[in-house]
Amino acid sequence: MSLKRLIVIMALAASALGAAPHATAQTQMSPVAQPPSPPRYARPRIEINPVPLLHRRCVDWYELQYRPSGTVLYPQMRCWWVRG
Repeated sequence: MSLKRLIVIMALAASALGAAPHATAQTQMSPVAQPPSPPRYARPRIEINPVPLLHRRCVDWYELQYRPSGTVLYPQMRCWWVRG
C-alpha cells in the first residue's frame, strides 16, 4: 500500500471511531435531558362584547293563574335591549 492510501484509511477510521461514541452518548442523553411535554389542547372560548351604548330594560308584573288546586299569583318578567 502507498503511504497516501494508508493515511486516508487511518483518518477515516479515526473519524469513524471518534464520532461513534459521541453520537451514541448524545442519543442516549437526549430523552433523559428533555422530559416529554404534555399535549396541549386549545379550548374554544366564546367572548361576548355588547355595544357599550346598550342596556337592558325589564318590566315585571304579577299574573293570576287558575289551577285545579286554586288561583295562584305568579310573577312574570319581560326584558329587552335598548340604546342609550
